[in-house]
Amino acid sequence: MSLLEALAVAMAGVCAGAINTVVGSGTLITFPVLLAVGFPPVAANVSNTVGLVPGSISGAIGYRRELDGQRHRVRRLALPAVLGGLSGGVLLLVLPAEAFRMIVPAFIAIALVLVVAQPRLGGLVARREQGHGPAGRRSTWGAVLGTGMYGGYFGAAQGILLIAILGLAVDDDLQRVNALKNVLAGLVNAVAAVLFVLIAPVEWGPVLLIACGSIVGAQLGARVGRRLPPPVLRAVVVLVGIAAIGQLVAG
Repeated sequence: MSLLEALAVAMAGVCAGAINTVVGSGTLITFPVLLAVGFPPVAANVSNTVGLVPGSISGAIGYRRELDGQRHRVRRLALPAVLGGLSGGVLLLVLPAEAFRMIVPAFIAIALVLVVAQPRLGGLVARREQGHGPAGRRSTWGAVLGTGMYGGYFGAAQGILLIAILGLAVDDDLQRVNALKNVLAGLVNAVAAVLFVLIAPVEWGPVLLIACGSIVGAQLGARVGRRLPPPVLRAVVVLVGIAAIGQLVAG
């Protein structure tokens, strides 16, 4: 990479770290930049996942106050996130890249509908879960598992999917839901990254640049995102999601 290309990758890491912390979809910035500077798709995807792990940790730290009292939720949903991330990473290495990417826009669109409808649907889902607790918990567990598989495979808009799922399953403030999302998405990225480091073609130059940038960006994103009222945060999620769909369809 030239100096200009390295700066572009680092700045993409900053932007991705901020967007992932507030919403999700930071991969839609870093992944195209890595392709643009000449890395092949699988290597770019793998290196991007590894590089964004420090940013996920930084984002979770930035939302640490919103994580207070959520340890039981993290414990309950950590296993499906880890299993999903591992499964998705394996799929990335054994399946054609187009297999999942063809249905990614549909996943994001469904997630956006759920995010918009969450205030109205959340109470209904919460009441149903009170009456059917085990079934509700199993459905949430399965949804987080599926999202983890998607995140381990590609990762773009994983945060949007998680916000939509958790917003319906968890009767809590959207900022606290976002904090939980940051932890679960970080677990998905981390377990996929470990797999990629062991058996996949990792490009360590871009990894270092994205890692440094995403750490800074995540802290900036946390400072801004934690101050956003729920309706504004919901609007940001929708706008980023629409942009993500447009970029994926155009790409």
